[in-house]
Amino acid sequence: MANYIKEIRDLVGHRPIILVACGGALLNQKNQILLQERADTGNWSLPGGYMEYGESLAETCAREFEEDAGVKVEVVKHLGYFDQDFSTYPNGDVTQVIGHLFEVKQIGGKPLDHTTDETLATKWFDLDNLPPLQFSQNEKMLALIKKLYFK
Repeated sequence: MANYIKEIRDLVGHRPIILVACGGALLNQKNQILLQERADTGNWSLPGGYMEYGESLAETCAREFEEDAGVKVEVVKHLGYFDQDFSTYPNGDVTQVIGHLFEVKQIGGKPLDHTTDETLATKWFDLDNLPPLQFSQNEKMLALIKKLYFK
């Protein structure tokens, strides 16, 4: 059911809903992390997105990573969940996002070098020199990555 969230939004409008999201942390050999510049806001975030009906968390992470960043990934391990992120999107949609963060490894593809309807750009960043992030949840996720991998 590829349009599950759209169907829910058609029923409830902009009212608050709870959604499950998955994002991936992909580090390169320089220990930089791959981020996407979002087309909807122009801010940066980890590649990822909302679970569709019938998907597993790992399937969601891999699908969204490829859609948002152009990279085919395999989930290595679950790093954590984040359940206190509340967002209002530019179109007025209100959500509480239950986010899951995964360590991923690249198995194909390459970072996008063109714009899409969801992504303006992809870029590798040093963890101590990050751009403005879209969601406070991303800040928490990146803090966890720093703690786990760069003690």
